[in-house]
Amino acid sequence: MWCWELLLPLLLIIKDVSGQWNVWIPRDISAMTNSCVVIPCTFMYPSGIRPYRGIHGIWYFGQPYPQLFPPVVFKTRTEIVHESYQGRTKLIGDLHQRNCTLLISNIGTEHSGRYYFRADLGGANIYTYPDFSELKVLDQPNIDIPEEIVADENLELTCYAPDNCPENSPEIQWMHTDYLPEPEYTSDYVEESNTAVLSSTLTFTPRPMHNGQLLGCRVYYPNTTLVYERLISLDVKYAPRSVWVNVSAEVMEGSSVTLHCEVDSNPPPRISWLFGDQELLWDTASNASLSLEDLNPSQEGIYTCVGDNGYGVMNTSMYLAVLYPPSEPVVNGSLTILEGSSISLQCSTQGNPAPTLTWLKDGELVGTITAEEVSVLELLELTPQGDGQYRCLAENEHGRASSSLNITVEYAPVLLDESKCTVVREGVQCVCMATGNPEPTIEFYLPDKNITINDTDGRYNYYTHTDGHTSTGMIKLREKGERLGNGAVNVHCSISNIYGSESFHLELQQEKKYMMAVIVGTIGGVAVIAFIIAAVRYVGHNNKKENGNPGQDLVSKLENPALYYSTVKKDKQCLRKKVLKTELLGSKFNSILEESTGEDGDYQPVGSMADLERQELNYAALEFLGGRSRDGGTSGRGDDGSDYTEIKAK
Repeated sequence: MWCWELLLPLLLIIKDVSGQWNVWIPRDISAMTNSCVVIPCTFMYPSGIRPYRGIHGIWYFGQPYPQLFPPVVFKTRTEIVHESYQGRTKLIGDLHQRNCTLLISNIGTEHSGRYYFRADLGGANIYTYPDFSELKVLDQPNIDIPEEIVADENLELTCYAPDNCPENSPEIQWMHTDYLPEPEYTSDYVEESNTAVLSSTLTFTPRPMHNGQLLGCRVYYPNTTLVYERLISLDVKYAPRSVWVNVSAEVMEGSSVTLHCEVDSNPPPRISWLFGDQELLWDTASNASLSLEDLNPSQEGIYTCVGDNGYGVMNTSMYLAVLYPPSEPVVNGSLTILEGSSISLQCSTQGNPAPTLTWLKDGELVGTITAEEVSVLELLELTPQGDGQYRCLAENEHGRASSSLNITVEYAPVLLDESKCTVVREGVQCVCMATGNPEPTIEFYLPDKNITINDTDGRYNYYTHTDGHTSTGMIKLREKGERLGNGAVNVHCSISNIYGSESFHLELQQEKKYMMAVIVGTIGGVAVIAFIIAAVRYVGHNNKKENGNPGQDLVSKLENPALYYSTVKKDKQCLRKKVLKTELLGSKFNSILEESTGEDGDYQPVGSMADLERQELNYAALEFLGGRSRDGGTSGRGDDGSDYTEIKAK
């Protein structure tokens, strides 16, 4: 169907309405290259004009004014036309019917432009109509593409082919549609502005995967070689559908790391790197990298990449772990507590990986080893042994650190076993030792004299010394009257601090201490006497056999006076006094072993032995009860109360 054929009768009916110079031609018309085009045209002229020598017409290209010499497309009076239109144009309308329709064959893109019609009615009745028809010569079909193609939203694409050539009618075919999900096709024929257009509409729902893919429309004329194609690339807009970042990583403190982020979206998104709520970096691109230098533990945490392109938002996070050795543990301050109290010691630190916490007391393990950032050591009912330095040690594979505190346990004074009285050269020495915290004060008390000794006294040589929590006090009793008649002493030791005080009686521990020595000495003495008796009998028996006077021979062989004794080797490592006393066969046997050192390091005589010379010896005195003295022999009692018998040889 041709629109100009339909419009022509109507135009003829109303041709005399205005009685003015008018023309009706399509403002826009199109055609494919190498095909043809028909430009519908109907003109009017004033009714009072009578054509002179018939009606003629001229078609111009580009300009309506002859004086500007526009190219002549067609002219009825002559076949002289512009060279580009030679043999290509033909007037298919009847000018006497006021039909000026023009046919242009085998057109090219150079024929695109404005076309004007000029009516020549003879004489001065020549008129060029200002209205024009603009021809567009296409080398490919038009595809109507929406301004925006959004993923998952229905899309319609329309391909147009002009149908303004009566010689051939076009057909339309879509290309590269195999990958489309359920495409639909519809065709339409549109007549508008005295022109005809064939259209084909493709309907489908694009996906993000279709972005950038090719789609084409082919226009061809059956029974000809004329084929026209157009390809388009789909620009499918879609929200970010994937955000890729580094996998979670572990890096050492002080090192550097670069975090990468790539976002799949169209158009490219605004990429933001966030640490918590803090934006560290942003850029409008498909990828963005965040560089972190000289990392420290405060930078450990979750890093998030956010992509936002206006069609949607997506984010992905990764965890960055900063490895570092344990920090110096935080522990309680040093404490002073009372014995029997309970306390809790806390230790906290930070490290990555999480450090183990160990409690040590004076270098020894106490409590349990924990793999947490906080460790609590419970100390229940502390005793003085709980006093000392407590250290919390934190360790992981990257290092160690520790912190210490001191626990001071205060307690009432306690008397030590070393407290006693002993016999020394000057008399009796009493030592009182006690431990306590605060260190105890030591005093001595002599109840027999009602004397309290707590300061230096010329008679008692009071002396004190403190070593840590141990206090030592010492006095010396020089006079016999300060001791009891049975050799014991009556000395009391008083120890005290802010938590308590006690008083103890100090015993003279010599008798108990040396009981074993007495037993050993007795056995030794018996052995010595038995040996002497056996020797004497043996010698006497031999002399009797030789001259019948064994007694005199025995005496003659002995020096006058004679004393049997045996020496005892000094033991330089033993500084104690041994007094042995025994009785054998009705005879009194006294043996004094003295291995003591005084202040000057020599033997110290005690009591009735004070007149002995300073020497080491074993002294034996034998008294024969019921015997009679011989000539030259005497017996008696010494000044010190000992019995003796003097044997003389004549």
